[in-house]
Amino acid sequence: MKTENKILELSFDFSLQMINLYKILIEQREFVLSRQLLRSGTSIGANIEEAGAAQSRKDFISKMCIASKEARETRCWLKLLDKSKLVDIDYIVYLTSIEHIVNILTKIVKTSSEET
Repeated sequence: MKTENKILELSFDFSLQMINLYKILIEQREFVLSRQLLRSGTSIGANIEEAGAAQSRKDFISKMCIASKEARETRCWLKLLDKSKLVDIDYIVYLTSIEHIVNILTKIVKTSSEET
């Protein structure tokens, strides 16, 4: 039986959302923040994926910490885009998703660190 990895699934879906948002931002001629957002937003899932092949608990925690940092950076870019109104889009769905991911990653890192 295959076990479900919710954070991996959430981060993958979020990466797809970031790719689609990037396309919209580029169409609206926003080139700077959109590129930063794309990089950090897709990096979250890549680091979580890498954590799945960690060589040790310490390595796992390190990769998940990086994913958490990337998620927080992504949240920052989304907030900047929202507040600056460079492109008039409703960012609430993205901000809600990233907040959920940040909370899960924070709990994973905290729990994993306590077990060592």
